[in-house]
Amino acid sequence: MTIPVVTILGRMTLAFLAAAGAITMFAGHSLRQIARPPYYRQQILRQMLEIGYYSLPVVGLTAIFTGMVLALQSYTGFARFSAEAAIPNVVVVSLTRELGPVLAGLMVAGRVGAAMAAEIGTMRVTEQIDALTTLSTDPFKYLVGPRILAGILTLPILVLIADIIGVLGGYVVGVYKLDFNDAAYLRNTLDFLQFQDVFSGLVKAAVFGFLITLMGCYHGYNSKGGAQGVGMATTNAVVSASILILTFNYFITEAFFAR
Repeated sequence: MTIPVVTILGRMTLAFLAAAGAITMFAGHSLRQIARPPYYRQQILRQMLEIGYYSLPVVGLTAIFTGMVLALQSYTGFARFSAEAAIPNVVVVSLTRELGPVLAGLMVAGRVGAAMAAEIGTMRVTEQIDALTTLSTDPFKYLVGPRILAGILTLPILVLIADIIGVLGGYVVGVYKLDFNDAAYLRNTLDFLQFQDVFSGLVKAAVFGFLITLMGCYHGYNSKGGAQGVGMATTNAVVSASILILTFNYFITEAFFAR
C-alpha cells in the first residue's frame, strides 16, 4: 500500500518540477525578447489599453466597496476599545499594502488572464502562431512580449487608482455614515500613510502584472486539443495566476516588512 502512495507523490513532484521549469524557461525567453529590438509599440499600447483602461471599472468598483466595508468593519471592532480614531489609519494602510494590489490583481487575472489565454490558445490551435513563424515574425516578440511588458507597466497605475478610490470609499462611509469630522479623517489618513506603504503595493502590482500576463500567455501558447484545450488553458491561466499572486504577496510582504 505504501508503494502506490510513494509512486503517486513522485509523479506529482516530477510533474510540478517539469511545469515549474517550463514556465521559468518561457518567462526567461519572454524577458529576453522584451529587452531586444524591434519593439511593436502599437501592440504594447493596445495591450496597455486592454489591461488598464478596460479593467478600470471592475477594479474601481471592487476598491470602493472594499474601502467602505473595511471602514464599517473597523468601526465595529474598534468601538469596543474606544479606538475609532484609528479607522482612517487601518483603511489606508490595508488598502495600499495588501487589499489594493491583491484584489486588483485577482480581478485583472480573472478578466485579462483568461482573455489572453483564450486569444493565444485560439491562435495556437488554428495554427496562426505557426503562420507568424513562417512569415519570420517571432511569436514571443509579437504576442508574448507586448502583453508581459504592458502588464508590468499598467498594473501599478491601476493599483494606484484603486488605492485612491478605496480610500475615498472609506472616507464616504466614515464621514457620512459614522459621523467623522471630514478634516480630521483626511488628516489622520495623510499623517499615518508612509511612502513605504504605497511603494510596496506598487512593487506587488508590477510583480502581479508580470505573473498574470505570463500565465495567460504560457497556458495559451501551449494549449492543444481544439476548443476543449483552449477552455482548459483559460481555466489554468486564471487559477495559476491567482495562486501565484497570493504566494508572491506573502514573500514580497516578508521582504518589505519583516523585522
